[in-house]
Amino acid sequence: MKPVTQDRPYSQTLTRLREAGLRPTRQRLALGRLLFDGGDRHVTAEALHEEAQAAGVSVSLATVYNTLHQFTEAHLLREVVVDSARTYFDTNVSDHHHFFLENSGSLMDIDGNKIAITGLPQAPDGTDVARVDVIVRLQGTPRAAE
Repeated sequence: MKPVTQDRPYSQTLTRLREAGLRPTRQRLALGRLLFDGGDRHVTAEALHEEAQAAGVSVSLATVYNTLHQFTEAHLLREVVVDSARTYFDTNVSDHHHFFLENSGSLMDIDGNKIAITGLPQAPDGTDVARVDVIVRLQGTPRAAE
């Protein structure tokens, strides 16, 4: 028999928020469920706002932005800045890189072990390299696997 907590619709999101030290507000629970219940994904604030509205979640775009940044600070999401006008939030927080499809504006994961980073300069005194992000920009449309 499954534990009762597994039958509650927000139980996984509730647990994730509590483990990250975030208070489980109504907005955080609703947005967290949209973000995390469907596997790894890349989402913009605007796209998540539209998705929330379509799901009947009454939340402002400002609240979506604030929540995404709170989730990022709590290491539940990873921010991926493609250019000054495009920021995505990635539910996969493991060490990896991205393909950016310029035609569609979408991101695809690249396994972190598939790219070797060499020749990095030494970080200035008092600092450490936190992470190196590689974004490989692609043109065209990927073909479906045959």
